[in-house]
Amino acid sequence: METGTVKFYDDAKGFGFIIPDGTEEEIFVHHTGLIHEIEAGDRVQFSVKAGKKGPNAVDVTRVA
Repeated sequence: METGTVKFYDDAKGFGFIIPDGTEEEIFVHHTGLIHEIEAGDRVQFSVKAGKKGPNAVDVTRVA
């Protein structure tokens, strides 16, 4: 599992981006990959899975 910070998440559109710790790379997150609701600035833990257009965050959950 990786950790990072939610850069952007649009609840109405159901997607956003996470920046993993230690990198500037943005990882796409779709609402189907969420365990808990998220919003910009949240600290999260997640797994990375290969997607059609690059890496996708899955099993995303907030961390304290």
